[in-house]
Amino acid sequence: MSYQRYTNTIRNLNVTAPFIGPEAQERQSGILFKARLGANESVFGPSPKVISAIKENATEIWKYCDPENYDLRHVIAEFHGVSSENVVITEGIDGGLGLINRLLVDSDEIVVTSQGAYPTFNFHVAACGGRCIKVPYKGNHEDIYTLLEKAKKLEAKMLYLSNPDNPMGTWWPASEIEFLIKHLPGNTTLVLDEAYCDTAPHEAIPAIDISNPMVLRFRTFSKAYGLAGARIGYCIAEASVISKFDSVRNHYGINRLAQIAAVAAINDQDHLKAIVDKIAISRARIADISHANGLIPIDSGTNFVAVDLLHDGLFAQKVIRGLLAFGVFVRMPSVAPLNRCIRISAGTQDDLDLLEVTLPKVLSAAF
Repeated sequence: MSYQRYTNTIRNLNVTAPFIGPEAQERQSGILFKARLGANESVFGPSPKVISAIKENATEIWKYCDPENYDLRHVIAEFHGVSSENVVITEGIDGGLGLINRLLVDSDEIVVTSQGAYPTFNFHVAACGGRCIKVPYKGNHEDIYTLLEKAKKLEAKMLYLSNPDNPMGTWWPASEIEFLIKHLPGNTTLVLDEAYCDTAPHEAIPAIDISNPMVLRFRTFSKAYGLAGARIGYCIAEASVISKFDSVRNHYGINRLAQIAAVAAINDQDHLKAIVDKIAISRARIADISHANGLIPIDSGTNFVAVDLLHDGLFAQKVIRGLLAFGVFVRMPSVAPLNRCIRISAGTQDDLDLLEVTLPKVLSAAF
């Protein structure tokens, strides 16, 4: 009998997916979502200038993308005050996390992360044969001091941190991130996931320093820029580290229209500011709805709010299923004690009107 000769690493992995998409949930349940508030997308959409740029260039979709991502890299570099040699374009942050694992992680090497943090990172570590050592959250925050201690003790290859954090939405001030960077073990790379930097308080984001080869800053156009479906992100780092991405990246993996859309997006900072304002208003409304139902919204620097239901994960699952029955899509953290919460993305007024009406009914039924 013939069989596939998978690598030892892949042969020992279970088939898994970090998330079940909303489309899959709709197919499974037979219910179409009326309010899509679970994937941390921007329901407010991209800049009109982005839409115009996509329309103007749609007829050229027959062309491959520019494999050097020249225009986009230079626009990003100028925006951040670095050289284009300090920027690599990735297929969203997820694609970048996969690449950095391929570059750095060998079989059985240790990577330190937080228990309950963004699961796609762990997915990539496992695919490279690495071992994730997970540090519990401290309250509602990733515990940067214990993460640092573990990285030193175990001589970790990488330390993963998101700031602001997913799934809780909390953040550390830039001074604390700078402390972490200063005290990193000499051979540990900090993978700093800044997917939500555009919605974060200004004081949460450290200045970009491309002189340190052990710090990689990952960012995306999927959140406030409203381009989640375009799958376009980037990494900023020291030039010699960025050059190594060319050894493993899919040079023709970036969508041509996504390149064009991202250039238009970063050039329209007025639109970005308007969207960030809308997100802040939406977060405040989610907080008000939560308080009205006796729940505790956790202060968020992202485009979502984690809402503490004041019970356990089983109760949160009941609430998730109850909201699904009304066509409201939200998610919840995957591990205790974080899974006492549900996570609600910023939505339109209509989205939140539906949430406001249905949440009391669902909570009553769950009780």
